[in-house]
Amino acid sequence: MHIILNSYGTTLQTQQGRFVIHTQDDGKQFIPPEQIRSISISKGARVSSDAVLLAIEHEIDLLFIDGTGMPKGRVWSVQYGSISTIRKSQLEFIFSPKAVDWVKELLSFKMETQIALLLTLEAPDERVMRTIQRAVNALEDHKHKLQLAQGDIVADIAPSLRGWEGAASRRYFEALSAVLPENYQFDTRSKHPATDPFNALLNYGYGMLYGKIEGALIRAGIDPYVGIFHRDDYNRPVLVYDVIERYRVWIDYVVLQLCLQDAFPEECFIEQNGGIWLEGLGKRILIQSVNDYLAEVIDNAGQRNARITIIQQYAYQLAKFFQKTTQS
Repeated sequence: MHIILNSYGTTLQTQQGRFVIHTQDDGKQFIPPEQIRSISISKGARVSSDAVLLAIEHEIDLLFIDGTGMPKGRVWSVQYGSISTIRKSQLEFIFSPKAVDWVKELLSFKMETQIALLLTLEAPDERVMRTIQRAVNALEDHKHKLQLAQGDIVADIAPSLRGWEGAASRRYFEALSAVLPENYQFDTRSKHPATDPFNALLNYGYGMLYGKIEGALIRAGIDPYVGIFHRDDYNRPVLVYDVIERYRVWIDYVVLQLCLQDAFPEECFIEQNGGIWLEGLGKRILIQSVNDYLAEVIDNAGQRNARITIIQQYAYQLAKFFQKTTQS
């Protein structure tokens, strides 16, 4: 279970070893900590120190998020991971030739998942079908280019990789827009702020995913501030920007399906500060849908696991990978 506290006046406390959520509308709700995987708190909600300590004791992610779903702060146990040894391996890995192969594999995987999503789309007419095929061809072409890129360190090829990734993404989002109902179609990918409802949904969904990936890296003992491909943002957990590329398509799929089903009434969005923002009902619909999708058990590398578990397993594997590659 993932708890989202985003209503003004909501408080999170404890009583007899359980969490107690007080809301103005629903009164009290008691939840055992064993049933909770994460707690996200936004502006206007309050949490007691006892609730924070109970979350730490049960290794529950406790995040403070902004209006776009992005984490602004986090509380975690001092017991997570072997930070010092893994950090040393991360720093060594960044400037090794093996980091080049890692980034190329990362972006190739991202493009493969985007192609797979595009191939599931149903084109309403020949024009849209051609748009989808152009996007698939572009992704295949740019994936081939990045696989051929050569460099001793990531910085040698990063500008080219970013250019190919950006060009492929433009074709990809053009195809997604083409299959959407008219009220969700958009001209270009817009971030903060979004200029349309679809991108507002994507931004919030990515923010949720961002928080979950950051938590997985911390639990694995990895320093999320030591990036490999994204390395230029000061005071940002840039490794999260790297790893999230593997899983963005999950949010793309959820948002796409919700829009195709016209699941968001008009009151789910508000226009302010020069952009389009998700409102309370829209957040509740998207949060529930994303969490349900991440909890779904799927086949992965010969095993069946929930998608959220797959993210954590990848983080543990990445920690071992850093240490193994720098020791060999």
